[in-house]
Amino acid sequence: MSTGLPGLRGTEHIGFTVPDLDEAERFFVDVIGCDLVYALGPFQRDDDWMAEHLNVHPRSTMLELRFFRCGHGPNFEIFQWESADGQNPQPRNSDIGGHHLAFYVDDLDAAVQYLRDHGVRLLGEPTASKGASAGQRWVYFLSPWGMQLELVSFPSGKAYEKDAPVPLWHPSRPAQ
Repeated sequence: MSTGLPGLRGTEHIGFTVPDLDEAERFFVDVIGCDLVYALGPFQRDDDWMAEHLNVHPRSTMLELRFFRCGHGPNFEIFQWESADGQNPQPRNSDIGGHHLAFYVDDLDAAVQYLRDHGVRLLGEPTASKGASAGQRWVYFLSPWGMQLELVSFPSGKAYEKDAPVPLWHPSRPAQ
């Protein structure tokens, strides 16, 4: 008997809300190097559709969404909302709903220097993982609005991949 979602292929996109779409677009396109794919909006309704389908106050307005692609991996969409019942501050990783986006890079040291050169706030120095993730190095950094992001690199793979029953992605392995 099969478990899980029928037909699951992977993560298609990730969505998150930002305080200023133009600032976020400049950061993701000009600093990170993502491509803007499309923009839509605004969306608002006079019925309960927003509450029923999106779990937001029914009179909130999604001012716009912008959809981005950043090399390999899932796409992401960013939203700017005019919330009818207020907005909570940016969650930390330790908060319920806390999150971060991780960007894979081939050369972590070059990418860290690039972020420094662009005035991006890094959270500490690159860290070498241990245990199952040995072979990986990573560092967190902040977007201009305070969202946590991460750079990660494991050019020779991670320790757990050596014994994986199913070949897992890593940058030196061709797609199957």
